[in-house]
Amino acid sequence: MAISTIIYNLGIRGYKAGVALAAATGNIKARKWLEGRRDWRALLKKHLPDAGPIVWVHAASLGEFEQGRPVLEAIREEYPHCKVLLTFFSPSGYEVRKDYPGADYVCYLPLDTRQNARDFTRIVKPTLAIFIKYEFWYHMLTSLYREKVPVLLISGIFRPGQAFFKPYGGMFRKLLQQFSYIFVQNKESVSLLEQADIKHVALAGDTRFDRVWALQEEERSLPGIPEFIGTQHAIIAGSTWETDEALLAAWWKKQHIDGRCLIIAPHEIDPAHIHKLVALFPEAIRYTEWIKNEHKQPGRVLLIDNVGMLSALYRYATVTYVGGGFGKDGIHNILEPATYGKPVLFGPVFHKFPEAAALIAAGGGISIHDLGTFDAQVGKLLQDGTARLQTGALAKNYVAENKGATGKILQYIQEKRFLTRL
Repeated sequence: MAISTIIYNLGIRGYKAGVALAAATGNIKARKWLEGRRDWRALLKKHLPDAGPIVWVHAASLGEFEQGRPVLEAIREEYPHCKVLLTFFSPSGYEVRKDYPGADYVCYLPLDTRQNARDFTRIVKPTLAIFIKYEFWYHMLTSLYREKVPVLLISGIFRPGQAFFKPYGGMFRKLLQQFSYIFVQNKESVSLLEQADIKHVALAGDTRFDRVWALQEEERSLPGIPEFIGTQHAIIAGSTWETDEALLAAWWKKQHIDGRCLIIAPHEIDPAHIHKLVALFPEAIRYTEWIKNEHKQPGRVLLIDNVGMLSALYRYATVTYVGGGFGKDGIHNILEPATYGKPVLFGPVFHKFPEAAALIAAGGGISIHDLGTFDAQVGKLLQDGTARLQTGALAKNYVAENKGATGKILQYIQEKRFLTRL
């Protein structure tokens, strides 16, 4: 066994030990991570469909699922005889989409050990496997390759600092060779892969554009939101973290102008975090309480304390703010508000997200650095309706110009006849 494989296996065992320790000390997500993988072999055998080719789609979490969802749903429509297995690595994806009707079965991906991968592949017997964006599990991909299962990576994105392009990255480059085809988001990724002698790659774009474009075409309404906003300008902040919320609280304390309201959909909605938000915004009301109110008058601050609303919530905004841009991992999904034609503000940490720089260049996105720049930009957009509408229109146009990746991926699947029609 190669030294790199030994190190990888030790890392996997160490990860499991860390999750177990976190679960033992009360971490809810860690406990769900462990519990969700219990008896996975028996559950797969019990719930997998008895007949029909199986397309296995894997997403790390909720964001990656939404990214790959257009491809999954296009396959369901084009090949209705096929069954779909959807797996997640993270509880934040599984817990939200465990009842997703577009899949025949939804479960966790088992820990990536050699035995687990071998058993999973042989139980599922997928006709086609699709990994979304950046999931590179060594044993799982190796097992699929040995079983001659075609595997696609979609909406992939690569950066020079990744292990694939380091002198010690031979094991990871080998994994890329095992994909049947790799569809990437940008030209830089194509160039990096070709320099690493990975030739089976194509620039398809980002399937998220197809997903978010479909969102704005839906007529989904959210109970209580129009009543809360009334005729006010709504500043809607999504996927916020504590740093974002502290900035918003400092800004809101200065707002003594009628006709404005603030709606916050935090990234974490556990009771402890919602309690902190209530302390930051004493006048706030929780959404689950607001919708019980039969005599609704426009409100001032609303805290969204459930999941699944954000992508539709942005439709009601005057100005949007997307959180995560003050943390080490960077911003969350800026395309969702952009597709509705809303100006999109976010923090300074976005270097891992090429769509952010592109949205700024297109004129639909604005990066803020502190309270002062946030206050100035929001103030300008609220006071200057022409500038606000123009910024929103440019944001929507950026999404419109970049959709179409799903069609390119589906065309490849059709040409290779991976999924024979009945």
